[in-house]
Amino acid sequence: MKENPRKVSKSAIKSENALNEKEDFIMLPTVDFCFKELMQNENVRKGIIAAILNRRPDEIVNTELLPTILRKDSEDDKYGILDVRVQLDNEVQIDFEMQVVYYDFWANRTIYYLSKMYTEQIREGDSYDRLQKCIQVSILAHVLFQEDDECYRRVSFCDVKTGKEYTDLMEMHILELPKLPPEQKSETDLMQWMRFLNGKCREDFEKMAKKNSCFEEAYKELDKLSADEKKRLEYEARQKAIRDRDILIKTGENRGRKEIILSMIEAGLPLEQIAEITKETLETIQELKKKMG
Repeated sequence: MKENPRKVSKSAIKSENALNEKEDFIMLPTVDFCFKELMQNENVRKGIIAAILNRRPDEIVNTELLPTILRKDSEDDKYGILDVRVQLDNEVQIDFEMQVVYYDFWANRTIYYLSKMYTEQIREGDSYDRLQKCIQVSILAHVLFQEDDECYRRVSFCDVKTGKEYTDLMEMHILELPKLPPEQKSETDLMQWMRFLNGKCREDFEKMAKKNSCFEEAYKELDKLSADEKKRLEYEARQKAIRDRDILIKTGENRGRKEIILSMIEAGLPLEQIAEITKETLETIQELKKKMG
């Protein structure tokens, strides 16, 4: 008995589509898991840092990845966990935060991270001249400043009347990817890195890879990560957590975040998982659980 050629054809098409989908899969740097993995590549780190500091990549000599958990000086201190923390040429510390969805009090959070990085450098008895420059970089896949179309800004301490900078020892760089303007012929390295990080599909990254060797290496690293089955599972798990939080926020507009957290506690979800999904502190969730009795 001959096999139905039409049936075989449909099966073959389905298999081919699944294979093509797998081969075409590419991680997106706006998912923090992917961004952190991408920053493990020293040349990628140097390229992004050089663009932010408006230097040439060959001027960046050494970039050392540091532990991302900020030190607690007392039991009551709040934990801070950074996405990527880099020591640059033994003179500057940089915190990179990749954020996909809107986060309440983002300015408060990043100032806290920056302040902790700065004060961690010295202990009792140390001289203040040991303090080195600290930079906080926010790469946002959402709009933070609704009032203008500026996709990049540098924030520092300055005189509010004259605009004169008071010190450059602490500064913040804010990159709002959704505000990227249409591509132009001549763009800064920073603008091009923002376009790479904002890529939505393989074709976007292939296009950037043709620009120079730095983007080519970044694309190859991204391609290698995407082909790693274990890392793909981690990436997809993180992607799901982000989607869940996004749904939670939208639902929370009607029900209230507190009520949702309480329902998650009642459902028996681990407190750490609730903290991950809601982006609330573990201490806040523990306190809510205590009140439940």
